[in-house]
Amino acid sequence: MKYYLIVGEASGDLHASHLMTALKQHDSQAQFRYFGGDNMTAVGGERVRHFKELAYMGFIPVLLHLPTILSNMRKCKRDIVAWQPDVVILVDYAGFNLSIAKFLTDYRKRPSTQWKGCPVFYYIAPKLWAWKEWRIKNIKRDVQELFSILPFEEDFFTKKHHYPIHYVGNPTADEVRAFRAGYKETELAFRQRYNLDTEKPIIALLAGSRKQEIKDNLPAMMEAVKSFPDYQPVLACAPGVEEEYYDSFISGSNLRTTHNDTYALLSHSAAALVTSGTATLETALFNVPQVVCYKTPVPRLVRWAFNHIIKCRYISLVNLIAYKEVVPELFADRFSLSDITKELSEILPGSSRRETMLREYEEIDRRLGNLPAADNAAREIISAIQSAQSVTLSPQ
Repeated sequence: MKYYLIVGEASGDLHASHLMTALKQHDSQAQFRYFGGDNMTAVGGERVRHFKELAYMGFIPVLLHLPTILSNMRKCKRDIVAWQPDVVILVDYAGFNLSIAKFLTDYRKRPSTQWKGCPVFYYIAPKLWAWKEWRIKNIKRDVQELFSILPFEEDFFTKKHHYPIHYVGNPTADEVRAFRAGYKETELAFRQRYNLDTEKPIIALLAGSRKQEIKDNLPAMMEAVKSFPDYQPVLACAPGVEEEYYDSFISGSNLRTTHNDTYALLSHSAAALVTSGTATLETALFNVPQVVCYKTPVPRLVRWAFNHIIKCRYISLVNLIAYKEVVPELFADRFSLSDITKELSEILPGSSRRETMLREYEEIDRRLGNLPAADNAAREIISAIQSAQSVTLSPQ
């Protein structure tokens, strides 16, 4: 079968590449065409555009690059029609992808086209439970099957909005479990590889994957760990962010760094300061107690928006999956050096709160389940396509 995939950022490229690999295992005739990245290219098929040509975040960057975005959208629509896939698989990136889904809904209504269109599937649901919940009507109208990687999304889509979805497992959990099963490096060897103190426990600093996040969060993280001289901080540098960018923050300090080695760092860390995102879930799956830190502009306004507009109670995946505050979230008006220092002190070895957090991590791991996400999604996607085709081909 012919699969057309669209992603808009690095995490989507990674997850889509795993899905493509699984689809190839279950469909020997699988063909791929996509708006994607280097990971997807390594699997095979034909890349139409790199996701970096799509990935503009925030109002001003989107406005400045609007002609490019609209040009890429037109290109994508024409290319789908010309290639005539059996399915279009959207991966997160709601702004662009939901426009493509709407186009395909309208296209299928055209009376005199040679190609009759194809179903639209969504892998990794857009986070409507946090923002722009009204988009559920677009999902119901334009998306035939939705495959979720977060267990709490079943309640949001199926129970609240009566739109049945498939929870297929969590790819981050798969990746962490696979790494932990195969990682054999000793703590001493890791420390020697990065010229670390062989005695002091490590506090990992995960300051975000975007430059603005790093600029906002890293200075406070570095300052907070100075209150714990018996520990050594180690920074996990984000892939895609050049080393020179970090120099303006860490030059003159004794802060050690790792590059493309976050999982190894977490394997040997006693605690972590983490900017919200997938990293919070990764840290939990490595059983590392953490404090979530996220500085925002106009913090009081952000807090008001969070309380009155944004439709979720937490910003970290750990707490969202647990339905309660397992890890402290210091963002907006709660982000301060004194609070980071205080919260960090309460999760270091020997504290009762640390042990409570580790017990809660076990429940989060249980809720994620043991389904291999990409493989499970691939099998369900193929089954759903075959079912749709059998209905289309059956006599009326």
